[in-house]
Amino acid sequence: MTAKAPDPAPASGLPSELLLAFAPLDKAAFGAALGVAVALLVFLVTVGTIYVPRGDRPYLGLLSVYFRGYSVSWTGALIGAFWGAFMGFVFGWFLAFCRNLMVAISLFVIRSRAELTQTRDFLDHI
Repeated sequence: MTAKAPDPAPASGLPSELLLAFAPLDKAAFGAALGVAVALLVFLVTVGTIYVPRGDRPYLGLLSVYFRGYSVSWTGALIGAFWGAFMGFVFGWFLAFCRNLMVAISLFVIRSRAELTQTRDFLDHI
């Protein structure tokens, strides 16, 4: 017995592609995805910097100002990955929230203008 997938365009008459384009982003999922990406980036850049000779290393010590406990070492790479995941999650969640808010406001304005246009000549028919 298989479950039937719900119809993506229930009685709205809109194409499923359009509904998908305006669907809200999942804030937790977007935050988690961005958090993992930033954590991997910080970890890999730190580990890559460890293997570069001291004279040619890029200066990553400034990250210790933003990430408490960070240093250019294996322990610092793990601490930086933790902070990167945290900051990436917060930024991703906020970005998805702002995108969802802007889409909702845009749809409200578009729908309000369309309703106003439809009812503009209402009193002419009385």
